[in-house]
Amino acid sequence: MENKTLSKTHLNFTDRNRIQGGLANKKSFKQIALELYKSPSTISREVRSHMFVKKKGKNYSRYFNDCVHRKNCKIQYLCDDLNCNKDYCRHCSKCIYICDKYKKEVCEKREKPPYVCNGCSKIGLCDLEKRFYDSIKAQQQYEEVLKVSREGISISAKERDFLGDLLRPLLKKGQSLHHIYVTNKNLINVDEKTLYNYTEAGIFKNINNFDLPSQVKYKKRKNSNYYRLKIDKGCYIGRNYDCFKNYLRENPDTPVVEIDSVEGLRNETEAILTIHFVNCGLQIGFFRQHNDAQSVINIFNKLYEILGERDFTKLFPILLADRGGEFTNPKAIEQTLDGKMKTKVFFCNAMSSYQKPHCERNHEFMRKVIPKSKSIAFMDQEKTNLMMNNINNYTRKSLGDNTPYKIFEFIYGKDILKKLGIKYVSPNEILLKPSLVRY
Repeated sequence: MENKTLSKTHLNFTDRNRIQGGLANKKSFKQIALELYKSPSTISREVRSHMFVKKKGKNYSRYFNDCVHRKNCKIQYLCDDLNCNKDYCRHCSKCIYICDKYKKEVCEKREKPPYVCNGCSKIGLCDLEKRFYDSIKAQQQYEEVLKVSREGISISAKERDFLGDLLRPLLKKGQSLHHIYVTNKNLINVDEKTLYNYTEAGIFKNINNFDLPSQVKYKKRKNSNYYRLKIDKGCYIGRNYDCFKNYLRENPDTPVVEIDSVEGLRNETEAILTIHFVNCGLQIGFFRQHNDAQSVINIFNKLYEILGERDFTKLFPILLADRGGEFTNPKAIEQTLDGKMKTKVFFCNAMSSYQKPHCERNHEFMRKVIPKSKSIAFMDQEKTNLMMNNINNYTRKSLGDNTPYKIFEFIYGKDILKKLGIKYVSPNEILLKPSLVRY
């Protein structure tokens, strides 16, 4: 067996089943590799790439708490839940997200091969975060990688910024893309057609078709291709809608936040990022000059700075987005600037906006103020705040004739409302017509 040449083919479902079986039987990566005629490093990469996390207590029936102080902690009344019947906050899985003294305990064995808990004899007695390798999930992720790597156009943020900085001053001089491409071939790592496609799709900041000398003379073809631009080709892997549902099954009390973009006319770059808190119906909006991934990242970084770690993680444990290009750098949204996890992003299935219905339904209130097929270029953040404050103080039958403002205040308190700039509007002062922001 050892003399046989190592196979260079991709792992298939049968191979992944044998890897899972080997891990369950406590076999080393080398032993599994010998059985599959693969390199041990191939098995190691496969397991580390496709392992998933489960946050469950002992025997999967107990609350999850992996704080180093969980056995002797005496802290009480951390949250605002008036119906809580726990003696101490350590008996509730919410405390790890809101306690300032929380310090994560990690199993030392998990940091060494095989990196997962498959086959561990103490798994039923363990309180800590667990990692597993599952052949079915691994195969699904592998197939999704193949799919997303073949669709749309992809360019990294670094490449986008480099090309944008190169093109911008030359286009302002009246040069055509053809001239720029021919004279700067050594600096441009894509072909000329791709360069035109990127410009037409508007992925470069402050560059669009109006900057091209000849492009605006021609009417846009009806059957022109639409390009979905992704910053990260693998952004949906481990973050699709099935993963979202699995996460909620394992963490049923987690509040969901839906995010989306409201756009105006088709040729406009402006957009409003909407953030909808499902548990109370409140929605906040952020006006952006460009509907790109960086503007979304900047907003969540700013919110983290304004709210602080404790309030941010309480408000935004998970985010559910559609597959718009502005959300295709989820890692930058999920992590702080120093690499610390602050939230988790999931995506709806393609062409399935109904999977985040609360956000979409609330947009109907926005369309009373900004009708569809109307420009939003005249908007700014002040007008956006005014519109959202009127919407959030509008009573809803689904909330027992309460307002999202009041429900949010009851759950999270007035201090967070102040930090977010959300204001009270008296019932008789509410205006949901275009004249609210047209002045």
